[in-house]
Amino acid sequence: MHPSVPILFPALTDLPAPLLAEFERHALPMRAPAGTVLFDAGLACQALPLVLSGGIRVSKRAENGREIRLYSVNPGELCIVTLSCLLGASAYPATGIAETEVSALALPRQLFMRLTAEHPAFRAVVFGLFADRLTGLMTLVEEVAFHKLDQRLAAWLLERGPIIPASHQAIALELGSVREIVSRLLKQFEDQHFVRLGRERIETLDPTGLKKLAEGG
Repeated sequence: MHPSVPILFPALTDLPAPLLAEFERHALPMRAPAGTVLFDAGLACQALPLVLSGGIRVSKRAENGREIRLYSVNPGELCIVTLSCLLGASAYPATGIAETEVSALALPRQLFMRLTAEHPAFRAVVFGLFADRLTGLMTLVEEVAFHKLDQRLAAWLLERGPIIPASHQAIALELGSVREIVSRLLKQFEDQHFVRLGRERIETLDPTGLKKLAEGG
């Protein structure tokens, strides 16, 4: 077993000897440079990546090209979309792209299913993640459906300030919008002296004003 696995994925420690032997035989090391499409909507789901370093951006893309970020998978985390597809033997409904160079171990579906069925600690993590992600998904739906984009952008800036190294395109991707609208709102914020804009850099100047805006004031 890779030495990082017990640290990042403690639920996989103390595996019974047969499971450990199968893990050693079938867990496949993988590396992918930044920008690699690791899975895409409509493709069959074959394995669960255990991310050891780097990060995966999981997003949903519409037919018109617009994209909304769902979540990231970082070292020690599991991908809920992949878990769902493996358990249901279904195709991917979303896209996963390496945000940075990714190092991982790929658990084939047969090994994943056996771990889930026979190792209670791993099973608890899998189903606990479903509960956590469902809560996060409901929050995302609420934000998109009920909060105006200017409020969501103000809240996003507050969470990450005072200095935010990000392009307008990256922010639009995070918020499920398009660059032109985000750029227009940021210019309005700058005119109101809420922020100062630079090249792929935003500085928050008036957290109180942003907070009032985020809260609908």
